[in-house]
Formats: sequence, C-alpha cells, structure tokens
Amino acid sequence: MELLLILVIVAAVAFLVVRSRSNRAGQTANQLEDAKADARQAIERLGGQVYSLTGSDTASQQALADASERYTAAGSQIDQATTPVQARLAKQTALEGHYYIRAARTAMGMDPGPEIPSIDGQKSAGAVTEDREVEFEGRQVAASPNPSSKTPNYYPGGRVAGRPVPAGWYSEPWWKPALVAGAWGLGSMFLFSAMFSGMAGVGYDAQGFESGAGDASQDTGDAGADGGGDGGDAGADGGGDMGGDAGGDGGGFDFGGGGDGGGFDFGGGFDF
Repeated sequence: MELLLILVIVAAVAFLVVRSRSNRAGQTANQLEDAKADARQAIERLGGQVYSLTGSDTASQQALADASERYTAAGSQIDQATTPVQARLAKQTALEGHYYIRAARTAMGMDPGPEIPSIDGQKSAGAVTEDREVEFEGRQVAASPNPSSKTPNYYPGGRVAGRPVPAGWYSEPWWKPALVAGAWGLGSMFLFSAMFSGMAGVGYDAQGFESGAGDASQDTGDAGADGGGDGGDAGADGGGDMGGDAGGDGGGFDFGGGGDGGGFDFGGGFDF
C-alpha cells in the first residue's frame, strides 16, 4: 500500500513538472510571436515610407539611404529572431529607420509626421543644440541641430560601440568607423571633446564618452520606451549599437535617393 502511494505521488509530481514546462514553453512561444508581430508592424511601415519618398537634396537623400539600410537590416533581424529579445532588437532597428524618415522629411521642409518612441540610449546621448565646427586630423568637422549642405549626415542619437553619440546633423558620419569595426579609434575622444565641450543638451563630457557613461538621470524610460519594457534594455544589442550591426553599413556612404514615389502621407499617425 505504501509503495502504491509513493508511486502515485511520484506520478503526480512528474505530471505537474511536465505541465509546468509545457506552459512555460507555450508562454515563451506566444511572447515571441507577439514580439515578432509588433516588430513587423514597424518594419512594414518603414518600408512603405522608404519606397514612397524621394530625396530632393543631399541631406534628405542621405537620410533616406540610411532609412533604407535600416529597413533591410530590420527585415533580416526579424527573419532570424528566435527570442522575444531578438525580435525587439529588430523593432529598435526599424524605429531608428523611422527617425531617418523624419529627418528626410524635415530636410525637405515637410511635416515630419508623428512622434516616434525613444530608442535605446537616445535620451542619455542627448542632442546637438548649436552649430559647431572643429578641426580634426586635418579636416573640418561640423555639427548642427539643422540639416544643410554643410551638415547632410543625420544621426538620431544613441550608443555606437558602447559610446553615446548625440542626435544631430553632421558634416560627416564620424561614428561610422566605430559602427563597422565595433570599436572607437584613439582620436575619437578628442573629437568628441572638441565638438561637444560645454554644449547644452549633451549630458556628459569627454571622460564620460571615453568610459561609455552617460547621464543616468536621462536614461529613465529609454529601455521601455516601446510601450512596455520588453525585457528592459534587452542588454543584448551587441554593445548597444542601436541595432546598428545593420549588416554593418559597409564602409562607403550611399548618397543615392530612396524610393521612387512622391511624398508619403502619414495620415492620422502611427501606433508604434
């Protein structure tokens, strides 16, 4: 009788363990599908805008080229996503592309469209708030809060190879070597210090850039900005490159236009 009772208890425990594991597996699968569906919405909207806009000047053409690159990268990331975190990174890449779309529309004097959720590291990176021009390694490097023929390269703000880069328009994409190589060159701290020293809106100094540290008080809400804290900062963006592995931008800068249509109607706004 005692043996029978023990067998019943063991069988009951085994059943509960199997059912618990099955429930967890089902929940994980549902979370993955939900995360992938959420990411695909942002990716599809980005694709529609990429193919509906044609740049009218260098700044808008470059922004659209960058948006197109993010669209391609996000599509590749979501196709390979096997966890909710990976799906969220694909959405982050797509949202970055939406910022480039807003930049292109701004450069062309169009309504930039609805606000976009913050992307990881964007708030702590800050933004360019005044025109600056410095000499670096024998060339002039400029930054501005506005697009111009002198500053046609936009960056939405965030972390590249673990270091914060402020949102703004630049004469050259000085962050791209780090984006491709995954590490900053020795002169990057000096460029950062010369470019942003004392600038309001940039919440850290050259030492903060060197260590990768930003103003923690500005980081609140960054990671959960896509509406729900999908695992916090995800911690797994390969160094916080804002989804910027993006197939690696390649090294050359494509100044070609994106798409072949007219202006894109944002309608009543998007729910990201």
